[in-house]
Amino acid sequence: MKIARLSVFALLLFLLQGNVFGLSITYEGFECQSAIDTEDPTPDNATSVQSRFEVIEDSGSGVYRLRLTGGIPRFGNNNRTVCIDKATAIGYSGIPDIDGLPQPLDSIDATAYFNGQELIIVVSSMYTDLSARRYPLSAFSTSLIFTFTNTLVFKFNSATSSFSLTKLFRNRGFTQTNGSTNSITPFLETVLPSFNKEARDKPRILTPLSAIEYQLEK
Repeated sequence: MKIARLSVFALLLFLLQGNVFGLSITYEGFECQSAIDTEDPTPDNATSVQSRFEVIEDSGSGVYRLRLTGGIPRFGNNNRTVCIDKATAIGYSGIPDIDGLPQPLDSIDATAYFNGQELIIVVSSMYTDLSARRYPLSAFSTSLIFTFTNTLVFKFNSATSSFSLTKLFRNRGFTQTNGSTNSITPFLETVLPSFNKEARDKPRILTPLSAIEYQLEK
């Protein structure tokens, strides 16, 4: 037990003194069955996946840059079911001249703050359904573009050398443009900073009913 305490203390010392490169926290689970429905935590039990946050930069004063792979836990306030959401939590990226169509990412950057007891991670991503179309009579519509910001709040558990997810603040924005080049108003733009369940609603504040423990690894 004393050796375990010393190991935990050493890891915390790495974090607080800046010796953090190579440290990560991981959670094992199953990928979400539904890619885009963030209200559906049903897992695909045939597809296991690991959610991993890895330290890539120490910015000082308890602030770190992380790399997220695998996705983040998806759950509801009144549901013990948990899956790992990769499609929206990591999302897509693309520049037409370089990538052609937007491509799904394998990883995305995140930002974290750790004070020795509480860890807060913020990760932002974009998702597209790649549904842009041209129609007869010069009508068109862009893809459905969703922006996601997820803020994860963890409590450090020194007894198990793990981080317990206590809160998740999730917000989904939305934008799309459609219209016709033959119209007096050729462009109709929809821009919604918050569109989680319905237009112009509030960001979601979620508390997991099941234990979600990320293990600290070196």
